[in-house]
Amino acid sequence: MINTILSHPRRVFGSIAALCAAMLAFGIFYLQNMVGLEPCPMCIVQRYALIVVGVFCAIAACTGKPSAWRFWGLLSVGVAGFGAFTAARQSWLQWNPPEFATCGRDLYGMIESFPLQRAIPMIFKGSGDCSAVDWTFLGGTIANWSFVWFVIFIVLILATLLKLPRQRNGAMPA
Repeated sequence: MINTILSHPRRVFGSIAALCAAMLAFGIFYLQNMVGLEPCPMCIVQRYALIVVGVFCAIAACTGKPSAWRFWGLLSVGVAGFGAFTAARQSWLQWNPPEFATCGRDLYGMIESFPLQRAIPMIFKGSGDCSAVDWTFLGGTIANWSFVWFVIFIVLILATLLKLPRQRNGAMPA
């Protein structure tokens, strides 16, 4: 069954793009607007990484060439790896919160007030709001689940790229 799924790259990329859109909708419409959770700087970075992975996978799903699948797939893997790193860092901050939790500036305030080379390390340093656990599902925080899904996307995309079918009679499966 897994071989059947992985042998249709456009479906894999389209499914990942749809999952990214569904997770963004859940995070924005439910967690942020209905529950009232405000995203921290690291959450916003993860959200942007999810958007970019979804867009890259959507572009890959719309192309029919294996070279384009490889290009957009590898870009997606890189961005998903960055998202997984950010989620892992936030998970670590949640497990080992700083002694003095302060709610630092928001992402936009940091970027407006500091040069980019100073703002980026500040984002990954985390703050009190990055270490807060406001919502859990099955024992995992939002950052934990974000990490899990980024890793799943990386594994699916790499498995699909490694399993790209050989061209038969000039046609590729959809």
